[in-house]
Amino acid sequence: MKYLTKTNFKKGIECPIKLTSDYKSSDKSNDFLSALADGGFQAEELSRLHFKDGILINGSNHLAVSKTNELLKKGECVIYEAAFLNDNLFVKTDILVKSGNLIKVIEVKAKSFDSSEKKIFTNTNGSIRREWKPYLFDLAFQTSVVQKCFPDYEVESYLMLADKSKKASVDGLNQLFQMTSKNTRTGIDVKVNSIAEIGDPIMEEVNLTQLINDIILKDFHKIHGLPFNQVVKNFTELYVNENEINWEHYNGHVCRDCWMQQFNISDYLRPNIYELWNFKKQKKLFKSNIFFLDELHHQDFQDTCDTHLTVQNRQWLQIKKRVQQSLNEKVDFYLDVENLKENMLQWKFPLHFIDFETCTSALPFTKGRHPYEQIAFQYSHHIIFSDGTIEHKSEYINAEPGKFPNYDFVRKLKQDLDSDRGSIFKYATHENSILNAIYDQLIDSDEVDKTELMDFIISITNKKENNKLVRKGDRDMIDMWDLVKKYFYHPYMKGSNSIKVVLPTIIKICEYVKKKYSKPIGQINLTSLNFSNEHRWIMEGYIDPYDSLPNPDYSEVNNPIGMINKLNNGGDALIAYAKIQYVEMSSAEREIIKQSLLKYCELDTLAMVMIYEFFASQLQIHNFQTNQ
Repeated sequence: MKYLTKTNFKKGIECPIKLTSDYKSSDKSNDFLSALADGGFQAEELSRLHFKDGILINGSNHLAVSKTNELLKKGECVIYEAAFLNDNLFVKTDILVKSGNLIKVIEVKAKSFDSSEKKIFTNTNGSIRREWKPYLFDLAFQTSVVQKCFPDYEVESYLMLADKSKKASVDGLNQLFQMTSKNTRTGIDVKVNSIAEIGDPIMEEVNLTQLINDIILKDFHKIHGLPFNQVVKNFTELYVNENEINWEHYNGHVCRDCWMQQFNISDYLRPNIYELWNFKKQKKLFKSNIFFLDELHHQDFQDTCDTHLTVQNRQWLQIKKRVQQSLNEKVDFYLDVENLKENMLQWKFPLHFIDFETCTSALPFTKGRHPYEQIAFQYSHHIIFSDGTIEHKSEYINAEPGKFPNYDFVRKLKQDLDSDRGSIFKYATHENSILNAIYDQLIDSDEVDKTELMDFIISITNKKENNKLVRKGDRDMIDMWDLVKKYFYHPYMKGSNSIKVVLPTIIKICEYVKKKYSKPIGQINLTSLNFSNEHRWIMEGYIDPYDSLPNPDYSEVNNPIGMINKLNNGGDALIAYAKIQYVEMSSAEREIIKQSLLKYCELDTLAMVMIYEFFASQLQIHNFQTNQ
């Protein structure tokens, strides 16, 4: 028999069509690895330590319900994974505490909040903040089912969250909750027996009973424009009874992934308004039955700026070229040669290209650190010299479990960049944000060289407050993402300026880059720290170098947990680092993951080099003839 579970309820909140049999999910993520990177299972096991002598419920749904009901006959009890079934509604609660006539429903989330803030979950007008809606509606669904099952009990609702105002009071907190191959829901090996063993708590129990009851009982906090109980009824009809979806029930709700099914549109190849870069008026256009780029008008996207592509000008450029492409017309790329050249002539050799891999963790690695502080665990660094020589000059990676790497990370980066005054390049704002976060961490640190490290960070970054620039270093990193947005476009990119989209686009349209990187590394003016001289970045059948990155070889590893088949994007890098931190593994498996991370990050900075070479080849500057 089918039940509307809290998992299905959350899918319906994302988009009701996800509850129908017509919906085909494109999400191929490994749930185990995603949960590992998210830290949810570790946070759940840590939270259980706050509630002693809890009983874990296992077994089939009906058996779990029976066990739960039996335990709730006691005057007091703590239950992990308590199960409740009412008609077609079924939920399991992370932690349930019963005391007399009171039941506390506690949902654990690997999400942070700051308990020192006054307004956390709602806006000034009382509405729920957007980022908290999925969590609060999930808790409301669980609470409502428990209330239906036990109407004579008082039910309170809580979220258990990581409190960013707290600090870990022990080193290696994350190492006390390691992922194993155990056949349990969390698969976590807890290496402590009580909350006292981990010192000061970092998880906080937040009473949200009033807000949750308002969601359930009042019409103010709506989902898809409907009251909570009406949404539950509609979702049940959709999922359990398999009724056809009636979009009029959902107040014109539009899901980015499902809008074509919603409006019964079959023309999947026609460029649509969801492609349009940095565009926020889709819902407004839907109300006028406008769905495609060829239905938009030039006058709505005009801007007078003539020094670079503004948002409006770039949007119209995309519309025009994507429509031409869809009509099989010959479409060339756009490159603002004059303004890009003026920019590039100000750069100083040697040119430095850097890329960071970072993460946050619900469970701090070291004493004195807050939940979800930024952790910079890896970087790659390429250099282009004035004669056209390209070197993968240096790299850094921390593969040691439980180590806080940020200060060593910056020391090594300073060493690599301080030998000259050449221009430094990033792609997007991530590197700037991470270095500013490390600057703030250094303020309260006891590092003997913290002044030098902080001065270095100031020299290569900028900082904004309330969208106003408050400082800018004399070697402030140049943002190649910003250069792409202002000066370059090809319809292959659709509405994306991501380096993972820009790189294969450039390889397709630039014969110089394609020809050069189709040769073995040993035959071109390039060095690599992680690939042999025989490696080719562009191979037959792979126009995108990220697709050609090698699969890790686990053949010599016994029972690897949650294998990562190919590491070729930032999400996989995050998961790989989470494995290093949370999974007990052999030194051989750790080395395999480390080498995969090094190869991936090297390509990130080489991709920036290739984009530079495309620009320079088109403009014929920077002694580019020497490169050929």
